[in-house]
Amino acid sequence: MLFEPIKLRNIIIKNRIMMSPMCQYSAQGDGMANDWHFVHYVTRAVGGTGLIILEATDVEARGRITDYDLGIWKDEQIQPLKRIVDECKKYGATIGIQLSHAGRKSEVTDDTPVAPTSMEWNKDYKTPKELSKKEIKDIINKFREAAVRAEKAGFDIIEIHGAHGYLIHEFLSPLSNKRTDEYGGTTENRTRFLREVIQAVKEVWPKDKPIFLRVSADDYIEGGINIDEMVRILSLIKDEGIDVIDVSSGGLLNAKIELYPGYQVKYSERIKKELGFKTASVGLITQPELAEDVLRSGRADIVILGRELLRNPYWPLQAARHLRYDIQWPKQYERAKLK
Repeated sequence: MLFEPIKLRNIIIKNRIMMSPMCQYSAQGDGMANDWHFVHYVTRAVGGTGLIILEATDVEARGRITDYDLGIWKDEQIQPLKRIVDECKKYGATIGIQLSHAGRKSEVTDDTPVAPTSMEWNKDYKTPKELSKKEIKDIINKFREAAVRAEKAGFDIIEIHGAHGYLIHEFLSPLSNKRTDEYGGTTENRTRFLREVIQAVKEVWPKDKPIFLRVSADDYIEGGINIDEMVRILSLIKDEGIDVIDVSSGGLLNAKIELYPGYQVKYSERIKKELGFKTASVGLITQPELAEDVLRSGRADIVILGRELLRNPYWPLQAARHLRYDIQWPKQYERAKLK
C-alpha cells in the first residue's frame, strides 16, 4: 500500500509518502530560493519521496514567519522555484508548494504583523494590527496571485496553509478571532476567510491539478478548536473542491500535547470517515510498519514524514526494502540496492 500510486485529478503520485512542509529559514531576506533549497528538495526526490511539498512560502513580505522565509509574492521569485521543481520531477517526484501567511506569528523585522484581532501570540511577539475588511480582500487576492506564480513555476499541487496558528488558523479559532463582523463569531463566519481564499486560488489554478488544505484539528486548549469543531469547519468547505485534507494539530497557542507515534492519526481517521475527504496524516510516523498500517486500515490515504526525512532523505528506499516492495532506485545508486 505504501508504494502504490495514488491519482488526484490528473496528477499521479508514485507512492503514498509525502514530505511535510518544513521551513528552512534559509532565504536571504528576499524570499528567493537558493542552492540550499535546491539541494535539500532534490535530495528527497532522489531518495524516493513520492510527494514533496515545499515549505511555507509566503504570499506577501509581511506574511513571512521570519526575514528568511521563502516567498512567492513577486514574479522574480518564480524562476528559482522552477529550478527546484524541474529537477525534482526528473527523479519521479510530484511537487507541491504550501501557500502561507504567518499572521500574528510573523517576526519580520521591519513590518507590523496583521491578524483577525489585535492579540499578540505571546509577550515576546509584536502586537498585530487588526485587519480591515479591505485588507482581508487584499490578502485573499495575494493568495490568488501566488497561485498564478505557482502554476508558472510548474508545481503539481498547491497546499493552502490553514494550520499551526498562522493567519487562516487565526481566523478559524475562537481563541484568536474576536471579530464581530462577517469574519468572526459563528463557525460559519470564522470559516469565511478560508473559504474565500480557496475560491480565489481555484479561480486561477488549473482544474486538473489538486489543492490540499493543511489544518490543525485540535488547539489543545479549552474554548478553541477541537476535532468536533474542525469537522464542522470542514463540512462548510466540503463543496469547495479540496482534494486532500492534510491533518495536523496545535500551534495556535503554547499547549501541552501528548506526543507518541501516530498521535494525530485519529484526527485524520475521523475527518476521512465522517466527511469523505481524502486525508494525509502526520505526526511522529517514523517506522515503515506504522506508515503501512495507517494506510491499510483506511485511516489516511497518504502518510507524511517530517523530521524523519530530515534525518534520512533515503527513508523511502529503505522502507521499501524493509516492507519487501521492489521499487526502482536511481540508476546511479543501483549498486547499493540490497536484495
